[in-house]
Amino acid sequence: MASLLDKVQTLIAANLHSLIDQALKANSLAVIDEYIRQVEHNFEDLEDAASTLGGEAKTLKRKYDEFSAKASELDKNIDLMLKEGKEELAVAAQSKLNSTARLAETYKEQYEHQQAEYQKLLDAKLKLEAKLTTVKQEREEMQALLDLAKSKEMTTKTMQSLDNSMGSGD
Repeated sequence: MASLLDKVQTLIAANLHSLIDQALKANSLAVIDEYIRQVEHNFEDLEDAASTLGGEAKTLKRKYDEFSAKASELDKNIDLMLKEGKEELAVAAQSKLNSTARLAETYKEQYEHQQAEYQKLLDAKLKLEAKLTTVKQEREEMQALLDLAKSKEMTTKTMQSLDNSMGSGD
């Protein structure tokens, strides 16, 4: 059996929910405006994150290109060393080539991962932008409907007032 305290807590929670629901209904445009502000803020954060991630991806791509070029140059030098009979130098250069190639591959993997994440952020940005546009349009439609309802209410009151004036003048 629920204690008295549990029942009071349930009652308070129910009343608070009811009050909040009434406030939301009464200020529906204000609620939508706040939602739009929150989405715009999130959109700005998403743009910042996408810019940062895009910059990091470009940096990784440059490093990959740089180390790939170094590896290619080392490979050519090793071939020349072997042709000239400088096998000891070629072995040392081969070790450096292996290390450089591994580093280039690491940068390539990081670049590809960052690029995929960057693309996901861009896709999310497009979806959020579309959602924001939709919400703004719905807000405008709601404002138009509220204005129309007010106009109809005023027309009805005016017509009733005219009917009352005409009826009392008889």
